[in-house]
Amino acid sequence: MLARKYAQYLGIVLLLLAFIGFILGDNPLLGVINIDIQEDFIHLLSGTILLFVGFKKSEPTAANVVGALGLIYLIIGFTGFVTPDLIGILQHEYTLVDNLIHIFIGIMSVIVYKLSSSKAHSN
Repeated sequence: MLARKYAQYLGIVLLLLAFIGFILGDNPLLGVINIDIQEDFIHLLSGTILLFVGFKKSEPTAANVVGALGLIYLIIGFTGFVTPDLIGILQHEYTLVDNLIHIFIGIMSVIVYKLSSSKAHSN
């Protein structure tokens, strides 16, 4: 149940962030968070996937998706330090705050995956 709940909550947050980004356009959120149109679509996609597995799929499936997306967010977070515009994909560069948020989401997602996976194996 942990991975499904986590997917539901994170999915809602990412969808809200996407919609706020679509409304604000290219203006940084709170002056420090990059919300390029590309970033908005990524949040929309990952939020939708998380909501789908959070509400419609089994706990093991949700855990696997949360873990996979967590790894992707970790990679994006660390890559943002090396190439802040993600090799030209983004119009505006990631800030330190963007990178730290992506790393935080990645770490939390991997932890949820591990906890959910270890619970499934112990039952």
